[in-house]
Parts: sequence; C-alpha cells; structure tokens
Amino acid sequence: MTSPLSADHLRRALEETGALESGHFRLSSGLHSDRYIQCARLLESPRLAGAAGAALADRLTPYEPDSILSPALGGVVIGYATASALGVPFRFVERRHGALRLRRGFRLSAGEKVAVVEDVVTTGGSAREAAEVAAAAEAQVVAFGAIIDRTGGMASFPAPFANLLEVEVGTFEPGGCPLCVLGEPMTAPGSRGT
Repeated sequence: MTSPLSADHLRRALEETGALESGHFRLSSGLHSDRYIQCARLLESPRLAGAAGAALADRLTPYEPDSILSPALGGVVIGYATASALGVPFRFVERRHGALRLRRGFRLSAGEKVAVVEDVVTTGGSAREAAEVAAAAEAQVVAFGAIIDRTGGMASFPAPFANLLEVEVGTFEPGGCPLCVLGEPMTAPGSRGT
C-alpha cells in the first residue's frame, strides 16, 4: 500500500499540480466560486492518487465497507484508489437522463456495506444521490469520504463523513455573485456541465 498523504503534503500537492485554480466558476451545484479545485490534476499522478486513496482508506476502515461507490466522473479515480487500498470492489454511478444510476453491469447486494467516495464535496449532492442509488439496491451506506471538503465542515450526510482536507473557498448564489457584478468571464468545469 502507498503511504498516505498528510494534510500539509496534500495542500502542497494541490498547489504544485495546479489543482487549485482561481477565476470565476460555475460549480456542478449551480453555485458560483472564485476558486475551483480540479482534483483530476492531482489524481493524474498515480503516486498521488494512490497516496490519497490509502489515506482515505485509513479513515474509512473503521466502518468496514464491503465496497466503494463513487459518482462519475470526479469520484472515479479516488474511489478506485480507495477501494484498491482497502482491497474491496469498486463501482461507480453515472448520470443518465439527469439521474445517477448503476450501469455497465454493476450491482450492489442487499445488506452490502458501502462507502460513498467523492473527490470534492461542495454541497454533497452527488454523494447523497449516489447513496440513494445504494439504498434503492438495499445496500447499507456506512460512510462517506472525500479528498476535500469545501463546505466549511457543514456537509450533511446520513452516515459518518471522512475527508483528507478542509479547504475554505468562497461560494455565491448566482443572484448574489460579486464576480458576476464585475462582469468576470465564467467557466463551468464541473462534470455536470451546468
């Protein structure tokens, strides 16, 4: 197993890989932000992905998950790395007709203990939606995990939540966004492309 990342090492790695961007962004949640965390930049390094997965696996081990479930696209690499470190199966849900669904022959069993793993939690919407898919299959969601919590510790989940780093980033409702008022050009880098 790759050695886990400390919070300080993770913060440095985010900066060194260019994963922490500045500008005017529309997030997948619909909120606007002056910073964007592009974990794909961090996770393109197999060494860093493995280390982050091992660190998250350490935090999720007490919940004894039978498998890891991640929302595509952002959660796929870290979900796989976490499952690999835990030695459990990995599955992902992907959006089809506006809703997350299990596809590609993936199945969850009744009673299976699942940890939902995401790259960045902004509102927790995708992770909660993935958990609803697990619940519909009668699996038991025992924990949630993410590399980064950008909710300021306000993430609300129906099971324990573990993260590697809390990053405070300004988020704004579209109608009250100071960057919109200034006419700053906006990009929508999130996986939903909203």
